[in-house]
Amino acid sequence: MSSDEDSDEWGPPEPKTKAKTARAPAAAKRTAKPKEPKAPKEPKAPKEPKAPKEPKPPKEPKPPKEPKAPKQPKAPKVPKEPKPRAPRKTAAERKTQAPKRPKDSAKEDKGGTQTDFPERTEESGPSIRMKEERVSFIVSEAHQADIWTGEGSSRAGLGVKKEEAPEEDFTFDEPCLKKQKTSGACLGKPTALPSSEAQSLRNELNMNWDMTELLSTLTCVEQWVCVNIVTLLREENTVPFMVRYRKEMINHMDADAVRDVQMTYEALCSLAKKTQSLIQTLKKDGVLTAELEQDLRSCQSADELDHVYSPYKKGSKLTKARRAKALGLEAAVTSLMETPHSLDLRVYIKPGTEGLTTLEEVATGVEHILADIIAKDPDTLTFVKTLCERSFVTIQSSVSKTALKDKEQGKSVPDQKKMKAEQNKTKDIDKFHLYFDFTSNVQRIQPHQTLAINRGESLKILTVKVNIPDRVKSDFTRWCINNRWRPKTFAREELNAIIRNAVEDSYKRLILPFLTRGYRTKLTSAAEKESIAMFVRNLRQRLLVCPVRGCVILGVDPGFRHGCKLAIYCCFLHPHRPFPLHLVPTSCTKVVIGNGTACRETESFFADLISRRFFHPLDVSYCITSEAGASIYSVSPEAVKEMPDLDPNLRSAVSIGRRVQDPLAELVKIDPKHIGIGTYQHDVSTGALKAALDGVVQECVSFVGVDVNICSEMLMRHVAGLNAGRARSIAEWREQKGPFINREQLKLVKGMGPKSYQQCAGFIRINPQTLQSVKSSLEPAAAAAPEKSAAKKGKGKTGVSVPTSFNPLDQTCIHPESYHVAHRFLSFVGGHVDQIGSAGLRNCVESKVKTSCVEELARTLDTTPETLKLIMDGLTQPPGFDIRQNFGQADFKRGIVSMSDLQVGAVLTGRVENTALFGAFVDIGVGRSGLIHKSNITLDKLPVSQRRRSLALGPGERVEVRVLSVDSQRGRIGLDLIRVLQ
Repeated sequence: MSSDEDSDEWGPPEPKTKAKTARAPAAAKRTAKPKEPKAPKEPKAPKEPKAPKEPKPPKEPKPPKEPKAPKQPKAPKVPKEPKPRAPRKTAAERKTQAPKRPKDSAKEDKGGTQTDFPERTEESGPSIRMKEERVSFIVSEAHQADIWTGEGSSRAGLGVKKEEAPEEDFTFDEPCLKKQKTSGACLGKPTALPSSEAQSLRNELNMNWDMTELLSTLTCVEQWVCVNIVTLLREENTVPFMVRYRKEMINHMDADAVRDVQMTYEALCSLAKKTQSLIQTLKKDGVLTAELEQDLRSCQSADELDHVYSPYKKGSKLTKARRAKALGLEAAVTSLMETPHSLDLRVYIKPGTEGLTTLEEVATGVEHILADIIAKDPDTLTFVKTLCERSFVTIQSSVSKTALKDKEQGKSVPDQKKMKAEQNKTKDIDKFHLYFDFTSNVQRIQPHQTLAINRGESLKILTVKVNIPDRVKSDFTRWCINNRWRPKTFAREELNAIIRNAVEDSYKRLILPFLTRGYRTKLTSAAEKESIAMFVRNLRQRLLVCPVRGCVILGVDPGFRHGCKLAIYCCFLHPHRPFPLHLVPTSCTKVVIGNGTACRETESFFADLISRRFFHPLDVSYCITSEAGASIYSVSPEAVKEMPDLDPNLRSAVSIGRRVQDPLAELVKIDPKHIGIGTYQHDVSTGALKAALDGVVQECVSFVGVDVNICSEMLMRHVAGLNAGRARSIAEWREQKGPFINREQLKLVKGMGPKSYQQCAGFIRINPQTLQSVKSSLEPAAAAAPEKSAAKKGKGKTGVSVPTSFNPLDQTCIHPESYHVAHRFLSFVGGHVDQIGSAGLRNCVESKVKTSCVEELARTLDTTPETLKLIMDGLTQPPGFDIRQNFGQADFKRGIVSMSDLQVGAVLTGRVENTALFGAFVDIGVGRSGLIHKSNITLDKLPVSQRRRSLALGPGERVEVRVLSVDSQRGRIGLDLIRVLQ
C-alpha cells in the first residue's frame, strides 16, 4: 500500500547551510529554560502590543533582521512566519489563518533555536556558534592572523591600532559570534555597492526569496558584505586576492569565511538552476500549475525542492493524491475546508468508476488530497519542525540482520580460503561494535559518530533510524485539527473524521519520512563540513611548516627488501651492513627519515651511530617525517619530468628530503588527499573536499609568495590567478628569454590578460639576489632575449610596453596597483625605495605612525587604512621575509625512546602529527603516536589566542603531555594535554 513518495531512500545531501546543522550547541540553549527568564525583564506583559517588539532587542546583534520588525504587527503571534521565505503567494494567503495559534506562536519565539529550517534567521546563537567553529581553523597564534592576510608584521614597535574582539565574550564550548569576526575590525562606513547593483544581485536567480538576504542568513555575514563578495566573485576575483587586497570590501574576513560564502552562493545558484530545469520539465509534461511553480521557486534547499517535486517525478507511479485529483475530488476538498455545511460526498459517487464506487472510497480520496496539501503547506511544516526542535529527537543505530547472518556464517565455514575471507568480513563488522546499540540526541551527536554510522549503514552492517517522540504527533494533530486545518464553518462529525484521518495519514506517510530525511541530511552535512574543515586546517599547518634552510639534508626512504634509499647520491643502504661514511658530505648535518616500513630500525641505526660519535666531527641529528604520498608522486608525470633518469625508489627519497627542506614547494606536487591528513575522507563529498583543499593550497602558496625566477612550474600553478597553462607559459618565457626583471614583464607572457595579471601580480616576487645569480648563469639566454621578445610581440602582445629595469617594490607584498601610494608614502616619511627592509626606513615609518594614526595617514595619502597597513608591512619587512618563519620547524633529535620505556604519569614533549574530530595525535618519539582525547583539551590548558577554536590544536604545534595509559598489545598511548609550548 505504500506510495511513491514514502519509498524515497535517504541519500547524501547537497551542501546546505552551516547554521542549520548546529544542533549540538543549540541543545544547551533549548533545554536551559532558565535562560528564558530574560523574558521576565518584560514585566510589562500586560502591554500586549509591545510584547512582540520586546523580544527583538535582545537579538539586535543581527542587524539585518531589524528591518523586519515592522512586519510583525501583521501577525504578532507568529513572528517567524514572514521570515522563512521571500514573498510566496500561497503563504501570503495563509497569513490570515496564522493568528489562530496564539499559544504555539509564543512558544515559537522562545522555544529553542530553529536550526533546521530557514525560519531561524531571527536566532543569532547556536547557529552562529557552529559557523564560528568551522571557519576559525586559522593559524595557531593570534598575531599570525595578521601574517595571513598582510604577509606578517615585521613592525614590532609600530603603533598600528588593531581592533580585537573582547576577550571576555568567549567560552571554549561556545565560540564567539561570527559577526564579531566580520564587523569587529570594520573601519569607517561599510564599502557597499550601489543599490542598483545590489538589486540586480537579488533578482538574478528568479526565485521567490531574496538571494542576498538568504545568503546572509545561511553564512551569518552582513548583507552588504555578501553583496560585495558575490560581486567580486562574479568579476573573477580569487579568494587570496580578496582577502589581502580587498579587505575593506569584505570587512576583514579570513579566507575560510570568504570561501564559505562562495560555496553557499554557488549552492544557491545551483539550486536556482535546478529549480528552473524542473519547472521546464513540469511545463513540458503539462502538470505545472501557478501554485506549484510558486512552491518550487520558494524552496530554499535541495531537500525542500525534492519534497515538492517528488510526486511529479517521471517514471514513478501516480501518488494517491494525484490519483484522487484525477477523479475530480479536488473540489470536494476545497468545499470541505471552506463550506463544509453544504458538502455532500454522495454526489461524487460513480458506481462504475474505480475509486468512486462507494462513499468510503470517495472519503479516502478526499483524505489523500488533503494529506498531500497538509504535507506541503509551509506553515504546517514550520510548526512541526518547531515541535521537533523542542522535543528529544534521537538517532539510533543497531547491528543489521545481514551483518549478524554474515558473522554466524564466518564461524561455520570449513574451507580455509573462505574462512579467511569471512574472518576479514567479521573483522570489518567488529570495527562498528560501538554502534551496535547506539542512541544519541540529534543535537548532541558528534560529527565523527555521524560519519561512522553512515559508513556502517552503507556497508549494510548497521541499520539507522531517527526517533521522533509520539508527543510531537499528538501536539501536531491537535494543532492541525483545532487551528490550521479547522473548517471555516460547522462541519458534521463524519467530515471532521475525514480531516482527522487526513492529518494522521499526512503525518505518518509524508511528514515523518520528510523529517527523518531532513535530520539525516542535516547531520551528514554538518559532519562533512566539520571533517572538511579539519582537513583544511591540518593541510594549512602542514604546508606552512617552516623550511629548513642553510644546510645539506640527507633524505632516507627506509626499507627492508631493497634497503634504504639515500637522496644525496642516490645509492642504497642496508641498516645491518657497515655504513658508508664517504656518502655523507662534510657539510651534511641533517638526516630526514621517512616514517614507512623499517623506519624504527633505520632510526635505531642512525641513533646508534650518533651515540658512538661515528660522524665526528660532524654534529649530525635526524628527524622523522611523513612519507605519505611519496610513492604516488615518484611515478607521477611531474616526477618523471623533473627527474627523468632516476629510479622511482630514489625519487621518493628525494621527495622525503625536500619535505623538510621546503615543505610547501614539495607537498603541492601531491594530491592533498594523499598527504595523510584528516579523517573520513572517503565518507565526505569528493567535490566539496577537493574544492576546499585546492583552495587552501592556493591560499598558502599565494600568501607565502613565489620567486618567479626560481620556483617550479608546479608551484606556480597554485598562485591565485594562474593555472597550468599560464604557469607553463611563464616557465617557457623564462627559459627562452631569461629571468624576469620586473612584474610588468608578466604582461608579455602568452595568456596573461589584465585580470590574470591583477590577481597574481601581488603574490609573485622578483628577488634581486636570485635575479642576479640566474642572470650570471644564463648570460647566453639573456643575450638572445631581445630577438625572441620581438617574435613574441608579434603573437598578440604588440601593444604592450613594459620597463626593462628592476623595481625594488617587486620584491614586496605590495600590489602594483598601489605603487603610486607607496611612493607618496615614502616621500611623506622621508625614505627612499632603495631602503626597503632597512632599519633606517623602519625607524622613519615608526616615528611617523607614532605622531599620527594610520587612519589619518591614509586620508592624507588618499587611500584606505587597509592598503596603507599593507604598504607599511611591505616596506619594513626584511628582504626575503617569509611568513613561515613564525611556524615551527621539524624536530631533530639524536636518540630514541621505545614504547616499553613509557610509564603512566611521565611528562613528555611532542609535536601534534594529525588532528581528528575526536582528538589530536601527538608524536612523542616512540614510534607510535599518542592520542589526546578532545575531552582533555580544555580551556585552561590553552593560550588565549587558541581558545576560540573548536579543537584548538593543529599539526606542527609543540605540546607538553602526560602519559595516561599505555596499551602495548594494541599499540595505543593515551595522553593528557598539560600545555601548548609557544
